[in-house]
Amino acid sequence: MILVNIINALFAVFYVLLVASIILSWVRPSPYHPVWGPIIRIVSMTIDPILNPIRRLMPPMGGLDFSPMVILLLARVLQGALIKLVVQ
Repeated sequence: MILVNIINALFAVFYVLLVASIILSWVRPSPYHPVWGPIIRIVSMTIDPILNPIRRLMPPMGGLDFSPMVILLLARVLQGALIKLVVQ
């Protein structure tokens, strides 16, 4: 199933970017750093548009942002549903 492998690969890239976004939010490297700056921009450009609607609905509680966990759960459900559709 080539299509299942493609779906899994795309979601794997998304999960890596999501985890990178979480780590970058903890570490907070300078966006002007020659190495970290482009990485921060790529991660922000891809993940922030997905996280921002959830952040508007669920503001941080006690300084913790739970929107990545919500997106992770929704992505897992979507991945499973897409794979079931393709396999059938």
